[in-house]
Amino acid sequence: MYELPPGLETVGRTDVRWHGRTVAYFGGCDYFRLAGDPEVVEAACGAARRFGLGVAASRRTTGNHALYEELEAALATFFGAEGALLVGCGYATGMAVAQACREGFDEVLVDERSHGCIADAAPLFGGRVREFGHRNAESLAGMVALEGREERVLVVTDGMFAHDGSVAPLGEYRRVLPKGAWLLVDDAHGAGVLGARGRGTPELTGVGRRHLIQLVTLSKAFGASGGAVLGPRALLREIVKQSAVFVGSTPPPLPMAAAALASLRRLGSEPELRARLVANSALLKRGLRDAGWPVEATPGPVAAVLPQSARAAATLQRQLLAHDVFPPFIRYPGGPDRGYFRCAVSSEHTREQIERLVEGMRLGKEHPG
Repeated sequence: MYELPPGLETVGRTDVRWHGRTVAYFGGCDYFRLAGDPEVVEAACGAARRFGLGVAASRRTTGNHALYEELEAALATFFGAEGALLVGCGYATGMAVAQACREGFDEVLVDERSHGCIADAAPLFGGRVREFGHRNAESLAGMVALEGREERVLVVTDGMFAHDGSVAPLGEYRRVLPKGAWLLVDDAHGAGVLGARGRGTPELTGVGRRHLIQLVTLSKAFGASGGAVLGPRALLREIVKQSAVFVGSTPPPLPMAAAALASLRRLGSEPELRARLVANSALLKRGLRDAGWPVEATPGPVAAVLPQSARAAATLQRQLLAHDVFPPFIRYPGGPDRGYFRCAVSSEHTREQIERLVEGMRLGKEHPG
């Protein structure tokens, strides 16, 4: 009926049931497997029993709730931001900001490989939208020099790029931009994952919060649902007043807000989760390189493996399944058009699971069919 892949059923924290088999799962974006963490799940269940599933109204009318305000305060504290504002989903966070900042910028400069939510939001700012080279500070500097430094400039980019775990060089961008320029960072995949405290790409790259808007989603590292805008309170007030996305939609379900709070507590109090994620990411990428795949040592817990042909991809799929590993072959915006294996490791994968993935990839490389 629909052009969608077969459904997957989660088994434990790191496996899925697929076509009747239980196989190790290295797909998706649940980087700490908190979506299945007993403490996080119980927080969601407790909130559902106490409050119900949702508020069924906009927060501007009768849909506000103390739990949302508690989560926003916790997010601001966790990320070291002046304020935080919840939005129904991560995809809509950029639109909410753009609707509140309409006509606020002359130039909107967008990384050419940014996520689709950025492409959808950028024209709403009202300024001239242009793309600069992917993660290329020189390309960005050339555009700024061409227009003159008096222009009101907004630079829009992903923080961590989901297809390969690379990050935007935000510090380099700051050095080539006018002092009054703003950075809008869609940090859906970096938030909770990158940086010494999990504050995301800005923390990893040493960028302060002045003239910074950070967009996060709660459905990746935090295992819940919804999105949030982190930035100056003045901006958040404008979103509440002016953004149709915020005013005209319901907030995340209350159980998801409770789950996100529980995840924030876990990530804030257990730095060993991030330490395990970093170690597993290094183990995976080192193993793939040793197996002959040119995988870059990117900061994020993602490795991209590009087969040379459809036949080679089919061979890799067979080898992974022979090693009881789900073959995470996808076609997704930002990645190669012909598709690729997006291997996303979590803090909860075992060494044995990672070694099975690497061995399947090694045999697929040596015997491409």
